[in-house]
Amino acid sequence: MSVGVCGSVKLDLGDEQPIAPVKREVVAGEAEEEEDSCVRWGKICHGFCRCLANHELDDSNIVHYYSYTNFKLYGPIPVPKLNQVLGLVGASSIGRSIVLEILSGKVLPNLGREDNPPTCRQQVLDYFEKFNYPLYKYLTWMLQDEVKVCIKPEALYFVAREHQRGILGDILENKDERGVKAEICSDLGLNQLIGRKLFSLSAGELQRCAIGLTAVQNAQVYVFDEPTAHLDVKQRLKAAQVVRSLSTPNSYVMVADNDLSVLGYMSDVICFLYGLPASYGVVGLPLSVREGINMFLNGFAETGNKRFCEDSLISDVAKAFTGIAKELEPIARYRYPSMSIRRGRFKLQVKEGDFTDNQIIVILGENGTGKTTFIQMLAGLLKPHTVGGSCGKMPKFSVSYKPQTFELGYPSTVYECLNYHIYDACHDPHFISHVMEPLQIKDMMSAFVKNLTQEALHRLVLCMCLGKPADIYLIDEPSAFLYSDQVVVVSKVIERFIRHTKKTAFVVDHDIMLATHLADRVIVFEGRPSKQCTANTPHSLLTGMNLFLSHLDVSCRQDPLTSQLVINKPNSARDKEQKSRGHYYLDD
Repeated sequence: MSVGVCGSVKLDLGDEQPIAPVKREVVAGEAEEEEDSCVRWGKICHGFCRCLANHELDDSNIVHYYSYTNFKLYGPIPVPKLNQVLGLVGASSIGRSIVLEILSGKVLPNLGREDNPPTCRQQVLDYFEKFNYPLYKYLTWMLQDEVKVCIKPEALYFVAREHQRGILGDILENKDERGVKAEICSDLGLNQLIGRKLFSLSAGELQRCAIGLTAVQNAQVYVFDEPTAHLDVKQRLKAAQVVRSLSTPNSYVMVADNDLSVLGYMSDVICFLYGLPASYGVVGLPLSVREGINMFLNGFAETGNKRFCEDSLISDVAKAFTGIAKELEPIARYRYPSMSIRRGRFKLQVKEGDFTDNQIIVILGENGTGKTTFIQMLAGLLKPHTVGGSCGKMPKFSVSYKPQTFELGYPSTVYECLNYHIYDACHDPHFISHVMEPLQIKDMMSAFVKNLTQEALHRLVLCMCLGKPADIYLIDEPSAFLYSDQVVVVSKVIERFIRHTKKTAFVVDHDIMLATHLADRVIVFEGRPSKQCTANTPHSLLTGMNLFLSHLDVSCRQDPLTSQLVINKPNSARDKEQKSRGHYYLDD
C-alpha cells in the first residue's frame, strides 16, 4: 500500500513495523483542568457543552491509546463503503484525525495495550477478525501494496514543505493520473495560481491546491482532513463538489470537517464522536447525514438511548425563517453614507444603508470582495475616498473590533491580559456566565497568551471584543479555527450578548449555519474579487440569503426538527424544485 500527503509521500507499512504514536497538540493548561473537573466524576462531553455523567466505558473497546497524553479512542471504528462519502464530526482533540489515520493505514491501532502493544500489522488484523469483521476485511484489502491512498492533511504546512521548490502547474501535471487537471483547476479556481510556488500562497490558496493535488490522482482511498478551512462559502461548496466527485463504485472517500452545513452537503453517511477532549473519544455508529448531525447537535445518541451532553447545541429559540428580523423596538437608528475606496487595483463601492440597535447584520461574500475593508471603514481604521448619499458623512459611534487576523505576543497570562483590557467586564457576573464560561475562558486563565493555539486565541480575542463597552461590535470571522461545537456556541454567545446589551453587531463569516443563525439582516458583497466590488444595502434575511445563494447556484432548506440550515444535494429533486421557483433559501 502507498500512502501520501496529497498522495506523494509513500509510507511502507511492513509486517514487522512498530506502531509509532502520533503527537497531539494540547493547549497549555487546558487538559489538566478539564481532567480535574470531569474525569474523576466519570463525566463526558463533546466540547463546549456542560459535561454529563454517563455509563462507564468498557476498556475492552479501546481501539487506540496514546500513553504520553493518556488519550483513549473507543470503537467501533466505522467502515467506509464504496460509492459513499463518510463524514466525521466532533469536537477538538476528540479523535477524528486518529480515525482517519487508522482508516487510511497511516496508523495501525494498538488496541489500548499499553503493556503489551501489538508489534506488527498481522496481530491487529487477527484481533479485528474476531471482534470487528467488516473492519478486518477493509483493512486487509486496504493494506495491500497495490492499493493507493491519497491524503489531504489538516496541516497545510506539510503540503508546502513537500513541494517547496515546485511550480503548481508542473506539480499538477505530474500528478494528473485521471486526466482531470483542467476541470479541477477550473472548479477550485487554480488557473490564476498555475505559475506560483506553493510556499508563496496564502492559506486559502494552499488549501485549494492541496485538494486539487489529491483529486487529480487515481486512488482507491481518498482522505480529506479539514478541506474547508480558510475558504470562503463559494470555495467551500466547490471543494465539497470536488470531494463528492471522487466517490465512485471503485473508491472510498472519507472527510472530517467543522462546517456542519458543508459537511452534510458532501457526505452520504455521518459518524459523530463524543467524549472528553484530549482525554478520550467515543466513536458513534454511522448514520444518515440528517440523523448524525442532529444527534451531534442534540447531545443525545438515540441509537444507544444515551445522552452524552447536558446542553443541546441547538438554539433554544429557533429564529423565524421568514427572513423578517425580530420585531424589537429600536432605541437608536444609524445610517451610513454611500462610500467608495480604492486600495491598489481594488475598488469597493458601498451603497448607503441603515441599521438599528438590538440588531445583527451578517456580511456575506467571496474572499477579496472587500468585506474586511468595509468593516475597517466602519471602525474608522480606513477613510473612504468619496462619501455621498442622504446623510453625507459617517455617523459617530463607539466601536469594538475583532479583526480577522491578529497577534497577541503578550508575555502575560490570559488572566492578566483580561484584567488589563476588560477589567469591568471580566468581573461582571452576567458577562462571566454568558460569555466567559461558554467560551471556556476560565480553563485557560493560567496559560500564557503567547502559548495559546489559534483556536484558543480566537476565543480570547472574541471575549475581549465583547467585553469592551461600545455601540457597534464589528466581528470579523468569529468561526475561524473553531470546531463544529464551538462555532454553534460562539453564535449563541454573540446573539445572547447583543440581545442583552441591545447593541448592534456586524459579523463577517463564511459558515452559512452561523450566518443564518445570527442574521437579522444581510449585506451581500458582489462583483469581481480583488478588482471591483459592490456592498449592497442591508436586506432582510430571506432576501439577502436568496440573493447570495443565487450567485452560488446553491439551494438550502430548514431542518424541521432542529431549524438548522441544510444545503440541498446538487441536482436533487428538492434542489431543482426550489431553483425553478427562485427559492434558493428556505422553500416555503
